[in-house]
Amino acid sequence: MKTSARILSAGLGLAAVALLAATAETPRPDLSKVNDDMSAAATAFLGGLTDAQKAKASFDWKDAERLNWHFIPRERKGLPIKELDEKQRNLGRALLATGLSKGGNEKALQIMSLEAILKELEGPTGRMVRDPELYFFSIFGKPGAGATWGWRVEGHHLSLNYTIVGGKTVLGVPAFFGTNPGEVKSGPRKGLRVLGNDEDMARELVKSLNDEQKKAAVFSAEAPKDILAVPGKKVAALEPLGLPASKMTEAQAAQLLALVKEYANRLRGELAQLDVDRAEKAPKDQLHFAWAGGLNRGDGHYYRVQGPGFLIEYDNTQNGANHVHSVWHDLANNFAEDALRKHVSEDHRK
Repeated sequence: MKTSARILSAGLGLAAVALLAATAETPRPDLSKVNDDMSAAATAFLGGLTDAQKAKASFDWKDAERLNWHFIPRERKGLPIKELDEKQRNLGRALLATGLSKGGNEKALQIMSLEAILKELEGPTGRMVRDPELYFFSIFGKPGAGATWGWRVEGHHLSLNYTIVGGKTVLGVPAFFGTNPGEVKSGPRKGLRVLGNDEDMARELVKSLNDEQKKAAVFSAEAPKDILAVPGKKVAALEPLGLPASKMTEAQAAQLLALVKEYANRLRGELAQLDVDRAEKAPKDQLHFAWAGGLNRGDGHYYRVQGPGFLIEYDNTQNGANHVHSVWHDLANNFAEDALRKHVSEDHRK
């Protein structure tokens, strides 16, 4: 073989290797390690409680309370931070951290802290109880290797729901983050916007659209008063779907994917990777962005992102468009519904 032919052959071989590497499946994260981390933290948390506290924090796996999630200030079951001593609080924080990224954990703690600002803003005549210690820990079933169990941390503007199936499948949906105020307007924390990126990235995208694109993306001049896929309703795709990524420029499609990642990366890396992979692999005609309301900062606005199997919603209309609600839903697998069906079916075949 001539030298030039050998070089060409080698080059083609390297190109083939590169193509195979580029098209290879991204390795699935090790979710059994996620379960191990969560199980260890949940077991340590429960082990640090008194019998009375453990009774409040513990629920049977099949207890209907597992699905009874919400983000409003209301009476809740579970064990509140308020009833924990400092050592127990540290164990609770350690459990919370097993489900979130560093940034997501910071957001969750900041959301809790906003209750103190709300209490100051509303004063002694406020209708709602505002207390950064009224966030509740709940454990469903018995944590352990190979176990099916779940846990939740929830209070005003925060609902984090984790379901583990057979110790191998772990899902963190639905995941709700909200803030009031959306932007702190005064005081020592003036300028704080816990979910500011969620707003700014979406607004940058919608304002980059041309007139034809906006006709598909902007479905109403007035924003809904809240997210539409609220607790108690069966979660499903919402109409109109909006503008598909296939009708966006490369830069716009990249901005949409970056917005999805902003939400996904609230959860710990392994769980975020699953959601990011799903969005990245989605055909562009199946990844949609829709907007309602004004386009300028301070206008009431709403948006959603829908892809194969997932729904992101964001609303900022209340309190002079300074009150944010945002949520990530899995359309088939909230609370691991689909994974649980498969798990039960496989058990019955054994």
